[in-house]
Amino acid sequence: MSEKIYGLLLRLYPARFRQAHGEEALQLYRDRSRDERGLVPRLRLWLDLVADLAVSLPREYRRTEPTLVSASAQPGLNGLPGFRLLEEQPPRTGALLSAVFLALAGLAAASVLIDYGGSHPNSHLWQAKPRAQQPDRSAATGSPSSSPAERSSVSAQTASAPPANSMSGLDSQDGVSASVPPSQSKATGQQRAQTPAAKAAQANPQTAAVAVEGTPMDAAQRHKVINGAVANLRQYYDYPEIGQRVANALLAYEGRGDDNDATDADTFAVLLNQQMLDVSHDGQLRIRYHVGGIPSPPAGPSIEELARYRAELEENNCFFSKVQMLPHNIGYLKLDSFADPAICGATAAKAMASLNHADAIIFDLRDNTGGYPKMVALMAGYLFEKPTHLNDMYDRNDNSTTESWTPAPVKGNRLADKPAYVLTSSTTFSGAEEFSYDLKMLKRATIVGEPTSGRGHIPIGRRIDDHFEILVPDRRPINPISKTNWDGPGVQPDVRVKAADALETALKLARAKQPKH
Repeated sequence: MSEKIYGLLLRLYPARFRQAHGEEALQLYRDRSRDERGLVPRLRLWLDLVADLAVSLPREYRRTEPTLVSASAQPGLNGLPGFRLLEEQPPRTGALLSAVFLALAGLAAASVLIDYGGSHPNSHLWQAKPRAQQPDRSAATGSPSSSPAERSSVSAQTASAPPANSMSGLDSQDGVSASVPPSQSKATGQQRAQTPAAKAAQANPQTAAVAVEGTPMDAAQRHKVINGAVANLRQYYDYPEIGQRVANALLAYEGRGDDNDATDADTFAVLLNQQMLDVSHDGQLRIRYHVGGIPSPPAGPSIEELARYRAELEENNCFFSKVQMLPHNIGYLKLDSFADPAICGATAAKAMASLNHADAIIFDLRDNTGGYPKMVALMAGYLFEKPTHLNDMYDRNDNSTTESWTPAPVKGNRLADKPAYVLTSSTTFSGAEEFSYDLKMLKRATIVGEPTSGRGHIPIGRRIDDHFEILVPDRRPINPISKTNWDGPGVQPDVRVKAADALETALKLARAKQPKH
């Protein structure tokens, strides 16, 4: 009952927020509900929720930088980009009054829910420790987003996004364990929390299952899912040797009987995710279980949707949120997404032209969620005097590599030899990470702020059966200088400061380089 009340409260948020973070918010609520039992903890939980609603709801409706989903992660029909339509509408008065009523009703029902939770026979089956999670960003080139109608047994991670975005902190090229962890002890009945599946949920809540009624699974059904996962890992994973290693580990776990306690689908999905993460250290590789079946892929945007998409971009100035000249002749550009250059190329040219006489330029990507690689190359091109090799994209599907270069220099551009600074945060994501990483490797810009989110691979959902799918990263960027990418640890700043202090720090660095008069 309490979860339903919280779900109704989430409906007060804008659609873009619910799509990006709704499932993660519910998962955080479930985590706290499991661990915060008793009158005082439960009252504290609801007070926190009401306080968060009062603070975050107005903020989300004031935001002018909705997330743009990238075409590379969401390919559409006939080459058209896939995207989510943006929505910015103020809450209705009736909705706000409903929120107040529901919040008060939730508090009044707390004591009843506490009694129910304390006596429910399954109330202690899951005891995973709550863990702070980052937003799930499923935008840009990092991770495809899940359908808002989807009921997955695995909490979406990010990007995004993210947006969940809880990486292992290791690049998937390094630190991969070749051995299978030792078998864990079995348990039954009320000791189920000690089974491998429950231990997986304790060790890594990011792979924890959504609390849905489990669909029973027998050994033959588990074997079918494992074989499907193994086949996809061997065929598509962007690091073939790691894909083979993970596949071998899954088969070894099954052969030892470590999966025998996972007798329902959602528990089994949790266990598989933890097993894969233990070997790959790749948070974007995961299994999803869809209770109602895997949703059909979208047919592609209609002409009307494309028109609305263009109108939304134009209304939001193509996410060029702020363009201005700061004191000491320092140009400042806050860019919150790398939008489609076919639509936003003229906006980009106008913005850069207004900064053309700057003595230094600052790109603020602290809130940037990624976007189109061609726009990344277009914007980077203003910092070079000739076409420059930025990045390569390796595709495991056809074993091909596509190079990305800056376009021909813009006529009259004066920024190619000016000091450049890029501001980053822990939420700088995907395409914005590529822009930062490319310039860092080329020693063309100084990165100021926090390490970025660390999403460099591109996972694609592949069907195993009608309910299980595996998200397998099958493409990855390869920098021509470092021969690797930012996946895992993120782009490391040259000058590490809190994101809130990044602009002030960059301004000081820029002023220090100016000639003394």
